[in-house]
Amino acid sequence: MPDRSAAESTLANRSNNSAPLRLYLDTAEVAAYKKWLPTGIFYGITCNPLLLEKAKVPCTTDRLRTIADQVCALGCQEVHLQAWGNSPEDLLKTGRTLGQANARVVVKLPATQIGATAARSLIQEGIPVTLTAVYAVHQVLIAAALGASYAAPYLGRIGDSGKDGRVEVANMQAALNGVGSSTRLLTASIRQVEDISVLAAKGVDTFTFSVAIAQALFDQPDTEKAVADFEQAALRMRSE
Repeated sequence: MPDRSAAESTLANRSNNSAPLRLYLDTAEVAAYKKWLPTGIFYGITCNPLLLEKAKVPCTTDRLRTIADQVCALGCQEVHLQAWGNSPEDLLKTGRTLGQANARVVVKLPATQIGATAARSLIQEGIPVTLTAVYAVHQVLIAAALGASYAAPYLGRIGDSGKDGRVEVANMQAALNGVGSSTRLLTASIRQVEDISVLAAKGVDTFTFSVAIAQALFDQPDTEKAVADFEQAALRMRSE
């Protein structure tokens, strides 16, 4: 079993805003890890059972331990892995197994009563927790009260419910700021790059997104044209 005691202080330091901006890749695809983690822009990866199903990866603690080891070898500072179970005891059992598998694992638990109950025990054991599937401002206060490292609102899905997702997430950040909480808002379900830019201007500093959004971050035609011009100039000067 990894030495969590040595890692806890490191995790605590990371949770205390040691990195002003944190970007995470939200995927279970091994090819995506290998392509995007070497860019150096990602603080870590996030994953859940739906992404595992999409990638045809078995949802087992052994397989998730392997994923954690793989991505940490590629430079990840954190790996957010979701526990499963229909009771606090089941969630705690799975979450503890995931949390003890690798010192860089943050266990994701649902922002429900049973999720909070399991989260309390894991946090007391020194295992960092993300409360996920957050849709309302008051839910981030649950995360703050527990001392969770993160609360993960689903921006796009909040919009699907008829609310203004950007406004709701900005209000969540304001609530955390208002109570002086160190819980970070890990904004998920991002569907366009502009969501990141707008929310960053509101003080939101932690985001997880898909490979498609990662690609969109780099898709800037003007930049591509400038680079092509540079290369052409270099070629001309080498040939003279």
